[in-house]
Amino acid sequence: MAARFGLATHVLRHWEDVGLLRPARDGAGRRRYVRDDVVRVAVVLRSKAAGMTLEQIVVLLDAEARDRHEVLEGHLADLDRRMEEMRRSREMTEHALRCRAHDIATCPRFEAGVEDLLAGREHAFGKPLAAPASPSRGG
Repeated sequence: MAARFGLATHVLRHWEDVGLLRPARDGAGRRRYVRDDVVRVAVVLRSKAAGMTLEQIVVLLDAEARDRHEVLEGHLADLDRRMEEMRRSREMTEHALRCRAHDIATCPRFEAGVEDLLAGREHAFGKPLAAPASPSRGG
């Protein structure tokens, strides 16, 4: 199973420890993965790639989880926020490709792409920003 997905075996054992996998065992105690286990690993990998934590994925895959909708709604909100950040980053990158400024950070249009962060209206990397300081150029 690990080789199929390019994972270290300890990763599968960890996922088993946290309740993401429950492979059957043979008479000697060796894990025997079936199609449902393969699907679960694929779901875990895709969910992790989308930014979900293992704790969120446990809830996603738990048919009895009462807070599944809350977790999924929170994840959708996070995806929306990250997609907006990616859109902004793409616009800034496209501008940087076309900009004639020697130092891109001095370009007013490029700086506009981070104005929300400079003004303290947004969070960087999911963490609150410190109080805005007056930017200095040339120090």
